[in-house]
Amino acid sequence: MTGIIIALVSGILMSVQGVFNTQVTRQTSLWVSAGWVQLTALAVCIAAWIFTGRQELTALFQVTPRYVLLGGVIGAAITVTVIQSMNSLGPAQSALLIVIAQLIAAWLIELFGLFGMEKTSFEWRKLIGMAVAIAGIILFKWEK
Repeated sequence: MTGIIIALVSGILMSVQGVFNTQVTRQTSLWVSAGWVQLTALAVCIAAWIFTGRQELTALFQVTPRYVLLGGVIGAAITVTVIQSMNSLGPAQSALLIVIAQLIAAWLIELFGLFGMEKTSFEWRKLIGMAVAIAGIILFKWEK
C-alpha cells in the first residue's frame, strides 16, 4: 500500500512541477528554467544528505555499469521535454501522453530485462491494458 501511495504522490508532484516549470519558462527561458530546477534539486539533495547520515560519496566511483550514472542527464532531458510538452499541449494531454510513454517503456524494460532489470514473461492482458490506455488517450483527445 505504501508503494501505491508514493507512486500516486509522485504522479501528482510531476504534474504540478511541470506546470510550475512551464510558468517559469514563460517568464524566463527554457534553459534558465531547467537549470533552476536542477540547481534547486541539487540543493535539496545536499541538504537531505547532510541531515540523513552522509553516506560516502566515493561509492559513486564503484557503481557499475557506469551508464546508470546518467540519471541526472536524463533528469535534465525530462525537465526540458515536460516543459515543452506542457507548453504546447497543456497539462492534461501532456500528462496522458507522458504516462502512457512511461508505461510502455517500463513494460518493455521488464519484458526484455533491459538495464539489469529482471526479465518478465509476455502477458496478453498487459498488452490489452496498453491498448486500452492508448484508446483512452484517443477518447480524451476526440473532438466532435
